[in-house]
Amino acid sequence: MFTGIVEELGTLVAREDGADSAVLRIRARKAVQDVALGDSISVNGVCLTVTAVEPDADGSGVWSTDVMAETLRRSSLGEVGAGDPVNLERAVTPTTRLGGHIVQGHVDGVGTVVSRTPGDDWEVVRIAVPADLARYVVEKGSITVDGVSLTVSALADEPEPWFEVSLIPTTLRETTLGDRAPGDPVNLEVDVIAKYVERLLGARR
Repeated sequence: MFTGIVEELGTLVAREDGADSAVLRIRARKAVQDVALGDSISVNGVCLTVTAVEPDADGSGVWSTDVMAETLRRSSLGEVGAGDPVNLERAVTPTTRLGGHIVQGHVDGVGTVVSRTPGDDWEVVRIAVPADLARYVVEKGSITVDGVSLTVSALADEPEPWFEVSLIPTTLRETTLGDRAPGDPVNLEVDVIAKYVERLLGARR
């Protein structure tokens, strides 16, 4: 479980692709503090399991994770390469402040950055959302974009579904969203509560 508050930008230092899987090696500082094998870390919004850790003398380190075919197919991790920055967040603890919203790290689909509109100290980013996910997106509701908890500031269903988020300077500076350009893919996770409500109401009908 995560909150969508990115702790740091890590760097993908190596990638080993298999027939239907990949091993990612990621350099980090905060994310490897007190980490243990089997722990969960969110990478661009995808919950991944730590399989190895190589600590460095300066307190940073490189950790490894296995990514299966399903994850590569349903998220943008299939397109990341060595040298790319990635958003990292460790799993929450019972005493963690819930600064964002409930995030599972289970990507529902991949959206596409449509446009960026700069303001005085922020940017409005418009993102195309897959049609089957659009019903879960509501104005002023929460959505996770590449692992970042954000508030939907505007949306529309025509001609194609899209939503907008406003990015503050901290988000622009400390996450990958500061560099995402029109046409770039982004991982999307909608509010899990909305999905449960839909399922329960459907069962009642």
